[in-house]
Amino acid sequence: MSYVLLFILFLPVKLLGKLFRKETGKNLVIQTAKIGDFVNATPLLCHLKKSDVLISRAVEPLASRDDTIETIYLIGKKKRNVLAKLAFAWQIMNRYDNVYLLQPNSTNLFFAAVCNAKNKQFLSIYTRRWYHSIFYMAADGVVEHGKRTLSVTNYLQLADRKLSWQDAPKHATHPLYQPKAWPESLDTPGVIRIGLSISAGNKAKTVPPAIWKRIFDTLADLPCKFYIFGTENEQSWLDELYRAIGEQSNIISLLGQIPLEDVPWAISRMDCYIASDSGNVYIADAVNVPVILLFGPCCHYEQRPLGETLLIGKDENICSYVFETKYYFDKPREELFHLSDEDEANLYQFIASKHISKESHSGSLWAH
Repeated sequence: MSYVLLFILFLPVKLLGKLFRKETGKNLVIQTAKIGDFVNATPLLCHLKKSDVLISRAVEPLASRDDTIETIYLIGKKKRNVLAKLAFAWQIMNRYDNVYLLQPNSTNLFFAAVCNAKNKQFLSIYTRRWYHSIFYMAADGVVEHGKRTLSVTNYLQLADRKLSWQDAPKHATHPLYQPKAWPESLDTPGVIRIGLSISAGNKAKTVPPAIWKRIFDTLADLPCKFYIFGTENEQSWLDELYRAIGEQSNIISLLGQIPLEDVPWAISRMDCYIASDSGNVYIADAVNVPVILLFGPCCHYEQRPLGETLLIGKDENICSYVFETKYYFDKPREELFHLSDEDEANLYQFIASKHISKESHSGSLWAH
């Protein structure tokens, strides 16, 4: 409600400023969620060619390596106090012709609504509050997003209602940024390189060690090497995993070793990526690495990797959504991420096919 009062306070300035607005041709995209949501917004950035963005600091390393982005605004700096909010509102008020709002919380709705852009397109979501209506009155168009509509398609439809996810590619950095140095282990020959995320940033959506053990056991007769991606803050999850399975020579920890802007290239070295609904599965998808998604309680109808993907989970467990994330569930994680015999067979076949393809490719190169 405080943002409604702030908007009313700023309204005379906005209306007066409208008299002096000139066309700029500039786009502003507002998506202040984290890594996976940013990657899923990149098809819109691709479609628009050039945009300024309002984002969270967490994704700044990716955005700074993106040539579809011109100016980066960090939401944390712009909302820290009332003066900062009003100063930013003044800064963007007449700067844009097109504003696209992908993350419609109260803060972002306020910043989108104060703009005098000639075209403002807002996403409307299932957690919309009644008092948000005053902000939506400032929109020129609204795309209704539901729990079973694909988020990437709805993001694109903010720019053109005829678009769908097939019409623009994802990326994580654009073009794919190649670091000057990387861990030598990423170049290990003769193995199936499998990337893993053992934490989802949400304990309730984190795959438990017992499930990882079943996955490792299922793939035991294949020449797999597992690379654990993540930050150094995830070391406690790795320690828990090692307590369950023991340290193994084919598991390599990359925790804290790769800065975020280098992660897309490092993941592009993988033959497959396995994780629950976490940012890195969307990075893997964006760099065309096949993904095994252990979706657990997360709604894959709303958001999932869109390339070569094996979905593992049960629809009856779905109860967590993009804009309504749950942190506690009625079922234990072992049940949410349970692997059936059929799941294990499908997982094995998915990975084995990558091995066969890799061997065939190597043989073809040797013949030449």
